[in-house]
Amino acid sequence: MKIFVRTALIAVSLLLSAGLGFAADVKAPAKTPGDAAKTAPKAVPAAADAKASAKSAIVDINTATDAELKAIPGVGDAFAAKIIAGRPYANKTQLKSRKILPIPLYEQIKDRIIAKQPAKAEKPAAKPTGKK
Repeated sequence: MKIFVRTALIAVSLLLSAGLGFAADVKAPAKTPGDAAKTAPKAVPAAADAKASAKSAIVDINTATDAELKAIPGVGDAFAAKIIAGRPYANKTQLKSRKILPIPLYEQIKDRIIAKQPAKAEKPAAKPTGKK
């Protein structure tokens, strides 16, 4: 009998506390223009901003320096040297097909690289020969 009473009291107290929790409808105070200045994020230092943009920048594997290639996560000294030695690339998938990079690493960095082709020089217009 004591166990039944104890269980019933616990159940009633849980129901009451849950009911009181739903009854308290607290509204957030309206924000004023001064509040925005207090909660605004602090400016990111220029060095950190430059580093973040360097991480997201797309690297051309045909023209990138050793340091630029090493800045790509997963590309170290050995892979950077292999990429440079295998230049030029017609497209970035040649890193995989020529076995310059392992497939898992290529899949990891493929969105961060590109293989641009050099601009082709325009051919001069044909000179008239003067023959009719």
